[in-house]
Order: sequence, then C-alpha cells, then structure tokens
Amino acid sequence: MRSYIKVLTMCFLGLILFVPTALADNSVKRVGGSNRYGTAVQISKQMYSKASTAVIVGGSSYADAISAAPLAYQKNAPLLYTNTNKLSYETKKRLKEMQTKSVIIVGGTPAVSSHTANQIKSLGISVKRIAGSNRYDTAARVARAMNATSKAVIVNGFFYADAPAVIPYAAKNGYPILFTNKTSINSATTSVIKDKKIKSTVVIGGTGSISSRVYNKLPFPTRISGSNRYELAANVVQKLNLSTSNVYVSNGFSYPDSIAGATLAAKKKKAIILTNGKNLSTGARKVIGSKNMSNFSVIGSTPAISTKVANQLKNPVVGETIFIDPGHGDQDSGAVDNGLLEKEVNLDIAKRVNTKLKASGALTVMSRSNDTFYSLQERVSKAASVQADLFISIHGNANESSSPNGSETYYDTTYQSTKSKHLAGEIQPKLATYLGTRNRGVKQAGFYVIKYSKMPSVLVETAFITNASDASKLKKAIYKDKAAQAIYEGTVSYYR
Repeated sequence: MRSYIKVLTMCFLGLILFVPTALADNSVKRVGGSNRYGTAVQISKQMYSKASTAVIVGGSSYADAISAAPLAYQKNAPLLYTNTNKLSYETKKRLKEMQTKSVIIVGGTPAVSSHTANQIKSLGISVKRIAGSNRYDTAARVARAMNATSKAVIVNGFFYADAPAVIPYAAKNGYPILFTNKTSINSATTSVIKDKKIKSTVVIGGTGSISSRVYNKLPFPTRISGSNRYELAANVVQKLNLSTSNVYVSNGFSYPDSIAGATLAAKKKKAIILTNGKNLSTGARKVIGSKNMSNFSVIGSTPAISTKVANQLKNPVVGETIFIDPGHGDQDSGAVDNGLLEKEVNLDIAKRVNTKLKASGALTVMSRSNDTFYSLQERVSKAASVQADLFISIHGNANESSSPNGSETYYDTTYQSTKSKHLAGEIQPKLATYLGTRNRGVKQAGFYVIKYSKMPSVLVETAFITNASDASKLKKAIYKDKAAQAIYEGTVSYYR
C-alpha cells in the first residue's frame, strides 16, 4: 500500500519529545508534559507564542472541555486545564508567558472555583465564566457564545471518548458540540437548537450512545458510529474526510490529552485518532493503512502513549494488511523427510512471522493458524477478500535427491511483477544469511498462489526438508525464528 520511501524527519523544538528510532521510516514526534496540565501547556506552545485570550476548564471536567474546544478555536485561544481550588502552576506560568489579557472559564464553580477565578484575576487578567446548571446547559451556553451556524455536532454527554475525533471538524467549521443522553434530549439542548436555528446535525456514536429515538428527533441527522472508541474515531476521520498528512494520536482513555490534542489538530486542520496506550488499536491501524498515513504526532507522555505504540507508528508496515500463507495442512503434509513434516514447519515459521508483524503494527491475516487444509484457490480468495496488501506463502523445499540445499524465494510476473520481485529481493538475502544456508537466489515461477494473487506476492522456500543439514536447522526453534525474522525484516525493508 505504501511501498515508497518514507524519511524520518528529526528535529527538536522546545519541549517536544522525539522518540528515538533505528528505522528511517514514518515520522513520529511526541508532545507531552508531566501531567494533564503540562501536556495542555505543551500543546498550546505548538499553536501560540502569545494569546490574548485563553479558555480554561477543570482538569477533570471532560464534558466542559469538549464543549469548550470549538469555542477556543473560534476565539483563537488555547484550551488549558486547572485544578478546581487552585490555579495549576503550569497553567499560571503559561498565562504569563502568553501575556494573556482575558480568560473564559467554561464550567461552574464545582469545576473551577471562585478562588481559582480570583487567582487568575490577580494576574491582571479579566475573567468571564460560561456555566449552566448541568453539562447540557453549559454546552448550550457555549453554543450561544459562538458565531451563528446552521449545523451542530451531537454527542452523549457522558461518553467522552466519542468526541475527540470530531472536535477538529466541529471547530474548524464553527459547529458547536451539544450533549444528549442515550434515551432523551435535554431541554437545554432542544432550546439552543431551536434558538440558533440549527438545521442539520452530525451524531457521533452508535445506538448504544444515542438511541434511534433520540436520533430521529434531531434536525436532519447523520450518524457516524463504530464498534468501539478506536473504530469510531477512525470512521470520523474517514467519513468526514479529514486531512491526514500529519495525524495526531492519543490514548482513547486519556480524555484530557485527547481533547486538548484535538484542539491542536483543529488548529493545524488535521485529524486525531485514538489508540490503546499500550498497543496500537485495530481501528487505528486500519485507518492508517487506508489513508496511507506516515507522519504522526503523539499526544501525551508515557505511559499515556507507550514507547511501543510510538515505535509501531514509526514502522513502515503499520496499517498494512499482510496475508501469511503457511503451505499445506491437514491431510496434505507437504514434504516428509528427516523426521519433519513440511506442513508443521511452515505453520511454526508462519506463526512467528505473524507475531512479529502484528507486534510492529501490521494487520495480519493467516490462511490457516492450525492443522487445517485449504485449497490453493481458497487461499487466494481469502487474501483477496481481506484486501491484502501483500501475500507471503511459506514453504519448505524438497527434492528426490538429498543433495540440493539452501533457500530461495519465488515471484510471478502475472500481477504486480515489479513489486513482487522487489519483495522477494528484500527477503531472500536475509533468509540465507540468517539461516546460514546456500543462497539459491530470487527466482520466477508460476506457483498457483502467487500467480493468481493480484497483490505483490512471494513464495518463500526456507530450506530443504530433504537435505540432512538444512533439515537439522528446521528442527530447531532458534532457526525457525531466524527464518521468521528474515521474512519479517524483508517485509519491513520492502516498505522503506
């Protein structure tokens, strides 16, 4: 999907942290502080050196932050957090640095106390508060403070993960974000829709967040949903066609980071996607692959987004759908010699390849993961059905004579000839080197699975089952892992 070379651009700006890498592939930088207040400050530094106005919300008042984000964009103001009863040190320092003259507090005194507001005033800054009797009313009041518009975004006021991905869209278009709950529309929301003459709405979240009954009561609604928060965020990016030339990535459970990060994405007119802090989520991988993303900004320090996730984003296989085909299976044992069944060797190596690629951010699909038989046609069809970007078939070689030995990799010229040859050329030398076998080279042949697979495809013959020396290596886990490592590294190199 992305076989062109990607260059990692390394620079250091202020307190942006760049994650070290041994690869020169996707670009990944990190914007983060020591806590939610510090991260919001670092995010603000990517947008403003000075800001006459700032928007401040309580550090745990996620609903207030969501509704405040489009307002902050419209006021050309950063979104900052504070403790309830004391102005956070990081925020106080940042207000001074930006020479801020006015602050808009979004949320009532339970979120940002009067004492905190007075601390802001003591800095010589004027303070205005937008607050309602509840989160619905506060969001409605924020909407009234924004410029006129005929569209609004609707989210469940308690499902915070639904909102971040849509904030860039809402903010740059001047659409307020209004709240409802699953089964009914709050009167404050109904009133502001009427008063602002909202003619259409974008509903974020499935029926588990906002029921069909509520949906049907909204003016000309369209819904974007997903099976989980990660897929929902990916679908928002896809369906609203948000720019993905540089993408912001945040933890789907770290709401302060993702909401503040979304304001940065809005300012830069880019998208934000969500992931698990420990491992890149499937939803994120899918949209990365489909949109050919290669430049990322990670929001939040570790452990909010782990080094593992950052490294997955760097790897050029991230988001690529790679079909791994262990040859033979069940009644079809393949070659049998020197105490080996080819089908078992193939499956063992394929599983290791699968683990390595998946850990690096790829979307992997195996033709079989146990001792099952599938026809050649079924293997090709399955790869096509998952829209695989690569097809890698793994085999052990055989000959009537015990003399032939070594490793070789095949490609076919029917489809994707140049790319298939390229892939074979990346895998083959690594395979021979890692196994310490004779390098029999890259060869062309019309094996069914690579002849009829329309994506770049190779068939790897790891070593000869029928040769005692080769077979002795294929019996050992360490060599099977070396074979898998060679195939893995060759695949990564193909995408560089």
